[in-house]
Amino acid sequence: MIQIIPSIALRKGQVVKMRKGDPSSEKAYDENPLDLAKRFEDHGIEVIHLVDLDGAETGNPKNYHVLEAIAGHTDLKIDFTGGISTDGDVDKAFEYGADYITASSIAVTNPETFSSWIISYGREKITLGADVSDIKSMKVAFRGWQKKSEIHLFDHLQSFYNRGLKYAKCTDVSRDGVLEGPAFDFYAEIIRKFPDLKVLASGGVRGIDDIKRLNDMGIFAVIFGKAYYEGILQLKDLEQFLVKSS
Repeated sequence: MIQIIPSIALRKGQVVKMRKGDPSSEKAYDENPLDLAKRFEDHGIEVIHLVDLDGAETGNPKNYHVLEAIAGHTDLKIDFTGGISTDGDVDKAFEYGADYITASSIAVTNPETFSSWIISYGREKITLGADVSDIKSMKVAFRGWQKKSEIHLFDHLQSFYNRGLKYAKCTDVSRDGVLEGPAFDFYAEIIRKFPDLKVLASGGVRGIDDIKRLNDMGIFAVIFGKAYYEGILQLKDLEQFLVKSS
């Protein structure tokens, strides 16, 4: 059964969402991150994806205090991401309450460092963020999706899979925040090439039917945000998945 993971993206203390990773399209929501996390927990959510956008753009995390607050006042498992680039950043994330971390830019700029984390912290704790802004070229985007590498997504995944990678969060950035549906063909191809990889799908979720389809495809987890914040996807809609996973 697919794991349901809401995303809480933070910039300057506010919960925000962008369209296609474009900072100029950013919309802030009148939500307190801790209250929001508690609401998710109250509805049976077990894991949240906490995104430090300030950290993603600067290259070092800035929102450890929010991580600490959510970890200290809920029993949620937290996947923390955004700007994690050193061993110290990873240690600090776990110290402040993260259960897992997702890293992307460091895997592009210093793959040896990222590979070492899989070994030193364990493959259950480390997720590769592997996103593309152009699904035709399939080149990996990084640094808050503002830069595009010359690395093909499948080469990127294969490299770390060979070194023990178990989890990969993959996004077609052009689908993120636009509520046009996930890139189903994109995920089908990833699963076909890497059948043993646990894939976390992110971007484009409109509602429960999209989640059902991802589940039927064999996706390990779905990360969603805007559909909930815009009132399109209700937490009660997710009960059929949450009850069975508990």
